[in-house]
Amino acid sequence: MRTSPPIERLVAGLKRLPGIGEKSATRLAFHLLGAPDATVRELSDAIGRLKQDTVLCEECFDLTDASPCALCRDPKRDSQAVCVVEEPADLAAIERSRRFHGRYHVLGGALSPIDGVGPGDLRIAELEERVRGGGVREVILATNPNAEGDATAHYICDRLQPSGVGLSRIAYGMPLGGDLEYADHVTIGLSLDNRQKVG
Repeated sequence: MRTSPPIERLVAGLKRLPGIGEKSATRLAFHLLGAPDATVRELSDAIGRLKQDTVLCEECFDLTDASPCALCRDPKRDSQAVCVVEEPADLAAIERSRRFHGRYHVLGGALSPIDGVGPGDLRIAELEERVRGGGVREVILATNPNAEGDATAHYICDRLQPSGVGLSRIAYGMPLGGDLEYADHVTIGLSLDNRQKVG
């Protein structure tokens, strides 16, 4: 089905977003076409201002509207516990859990020699400096549970161990509400490896 050039332009733009294919992009385009003008203007304005209104926090390197960010400025947060994540989206996921009340450090990726990403491309030196500055009791490594995330966590451990700071790695295994029957063997194995004592 041929559509008008403005719709085709929007569909082409939407398809560049991760996880958006031709069908989803077309559905979104037609949804916007039928939406109230105010809704479309609001979305357009939000997209237009996104880059100019977003800065990098000078302390944790999260994306924010002011530096230092609200989390780094919050006196109720435990400044002695620092959770290290790969990307701002990972920080947001941990915040949604409402289980961590410390500070963060966003690396900006993970080690990946195949993709040409080495230690100098990440904010590992800044993390070391932060720990050397004192006041950090524990560094929680919350990199992704894959080859790159594990390599990054091991590298950071090696770099920070001489400092004497407490180091921990997030556990991984079965998701809450998951069925063993449908879990892959690696996940089940990790669940057994990371089992906790009860009683």
